[in-house]
Amino acid sequence: MNIVLFDGVCNFCNATILQIIKYDKGNKIRFSSLQSDFGIKTLKSLKMDENDLNTLIFIKNSNEVYTESTAVLEIIKMLDGFPKFFLFFGIFPRRVTDFFYKKFSKNRYKLFGKKESCMIPTLALKEKFIE
Repeated sequence: MNIVLFDGVCNFCNATILQIIKYDKGNKIRFSSLQSDFGIKTLKSLKMDENDLNTLIFIKNSNEVYTESTAVLEIIKMLDGFPKFFLFFGIFPRRVTDFFYKKFSKNRYKLFGKKESCMIPTLALKEKFIE
């Protein structure tokens, strides 16, 4: 199973998840917020700080764990269409892409705002989410 753990109150993150769903034509990816019971349990099992919401986590094939810019690139590899364009950023060293990822992540609430609670998926999308 392929799972994306994301900040459920971040407006940018939620919009990104909707784009991933749109381009996941093979229905290969499931989602859970970092704040959910599943997210917290998973973070603990990975020995990661469950209070650190500044990274996207991608668990590929149930056992490969990716964070920050590497997670983004690995997710894009699984998508169809336009997002593949962004694989171009893979030519840069990870320390460079992670630097920009961290800068953006620290400012995402200022730039895009946040919700009071996590997104509740519509009935049509509910099967894609792990609670």
